[in-house]
Amino acid sequence: MILKALYDYYNRCGNLPAPGMELKELSFIIVIDTDGKFVRLEDRRIDNKTAQKFLVPKGIGRSSAHTPNFLWDNPAYVLGISDANFPYDSSRLNEEKKEKKEKDRENERAKNIKCHKTFVDLVDHLAQKYPEQKDIKSLQKFYEDQNILEKIKKDPLWPDFQKNLIKNISFLIDGDSQILPEKKELFTNDFKKEQKSIEGYCLVTGEKADLIETTSATSIQGSQATAKLVSFQVSSGYDSYGKKKGFNAPISKDAEFKYTTALRSLLEKDSRNKFFVGSRTFVFWASSKDDSALAVENSVFNMFGLNGIEDDPNKNIENVKKVMQAIYSGNLKTTLDDKFYILGLSPNSARIAVSYWKEQPLRQFAGMILHHFDNMNIVDTRKEKKPYVGLRTMLSAVTLCGKSSDVTPNLSEEIIKSIFEGVQYPYTLFTGCIRRIRAESGDNSKNPVNIARAGIIKAYLNRINDNNKNIQIMLDKENRNLGYLCGRLFATLEKIQEDANNIHSIRERYMNAASSTPSTVFATILNLSVHHAEKLNKSKQIYYEKMKQDIIDKLPANGFPSHLTLQDQGRFFVGYYQQRQDFFIKKESCEEEIQ
Repeated sequence: MILKALYDYYNRCGNLPAPGMELKELSFIIVIDTDGKFVRLEDRRIDNKTAQKFLVPKGIGRSSAHTPNFLWDNPAYVLGISDANFPYDSSRLNEEKKEKKEKDRENERAKNIKCHKTFVDLVDHLAQKYPEQKDIKSLQKFYEDQNILEKIKKDPLWPDFQKNLIKNISFLIDGDSQILPEKKELFTNDFKKEQKSIEGYCLVTGEKADLIETTSATSIQGSQATAKLVSFQVSSGYDSYGKKKGFNAPISKDAEFKYTTALRSLLEKDSRNKFFVGSRTFVFWASSKDDSALAVENSVFNMFGLNGIEDDPNKNIENVKKVMQAIYSGNLKTTLDDKFYILGLSPNSARIAVSYWKEQPLRQFAGMILHHFDNMNIVDTRKEKKPYVGLRTMLSAVTLCGKSSDVTPNLSEEIIKSIFEGVQYPYTLFTGCIRRIRAESGDNSKNPVNIARAGIIKAYLNRINDNNKNIQIMLDKENRNLGYLCGRLFATLEKIQEDANNIHSIRERYMNAASSTPSTVFATILNLSVHHAEKLNKSKQIYYEKMKQDIIDKLPANGFPSHLTLQDQGRFFVGYYQQRQDFFIKKESCEEEIQ
């Protein structure tokens, strides 16, 4: 299912590299003249992490065999050098480590010689087979110069080149606009010995075609460069009926090229079809490329992809909401065949692990996003209202110092599953909020019950469907849940102290106990509130007394509960938050309300 969706995405795009080709970053170009003489180095790096991309013949999937790519590769193949060919600082190594280091470097230098020989042999092979190709002849002459490396070292860019000996490089004839591997007249598939193809029915397309033995690498953030989405081992227990490697789960060469190319495109550095959460990489796409599908893709990127890049992780969310409402209401037309896909990947040794996969109709997906917005929405009295809480903000709400990278393993996938599938939010997300509120309740510098935590608790409680009344966005004065009422009363008593003394010692000392065992502390803080209220003017005293009585009258006759369940403790904090926010909502005056 995943491979078929990626295969269809390749066909949907229409502008991805043709079979046998790929876009590859090349950091440096070696410029030579028609006589094969070295002219200069050219730096094609854009920044420290990216370089210019060139459409070149697809790279070779290498394991232990030394096989060159077609006229492009790393310096070990192109020039026979790596970091092991140059001095290093060994002053911090003891004798044992230094000896091991030297042995490893010696082995690497020997490997470089073998790799370089295969590249030069390829050039000689092409020059002999296609003598009419002048560019190949020029490259062959380049390698006939025994002092070519010394000439390259004299180039002004050599110090930068030497620091990037793991990056890919290629060749350009001076005066040409295309590097050698870009020239289609030079590219041929017979420069390497092909194993005899085996035909079979492809599991992706269902058609009979030539099958692949091993799949190509599609590495992700945190994985090895050779990591693959689909991989096979010899004698691993999966071989059956005499079939080995890829022939056990047949995939055609055409299907393998298309799904790997599609995945690489989604994983590109500048892709707007991916986002990261911790060590997880998520890619997403729609089955069609009409306006509604592209609008959803852009919206999902705005929801998740911009987090961590811009100062405001909730920026553009209102536009996202408008797009989802337009699709769900039918203003943006979709069909039953329009699907949306999201794929979660994580590094796992030499392979890529699929941590999440979801496929659903585009309109249903829009409905799930709107449902999430509705669940997370809660009263917001800030000047710049941002009612939606983004994924990273949700994760930060349950970690020490707000570091989303420190969340419980798999929590991000569980939240994403809740958003995209409309199921319950993770229990660990809910308990994490409760735990952080309790841990920070004694901190006078900030309010532990912020909008993010209140929104999460509200969303969790409203989705568990335990026959309790749903929590509203605004303060609900008709809600008679004991936890909710205790939270409202605690916020009122805290506000009385704040107005009287401009301090929050009640919250710092009593919030944890009030939210779990109300009967043990409310008598004390109610008595304290009487003394605090004495410092207020008469109208405020009447206003707060009326509010206290209105809440207490809704409690049962036997008084405050001795214990609140964890869910009711969550309702306590939501009631506390909403009552606090209600104090900041503009009113004409306390006196007018009393009248």
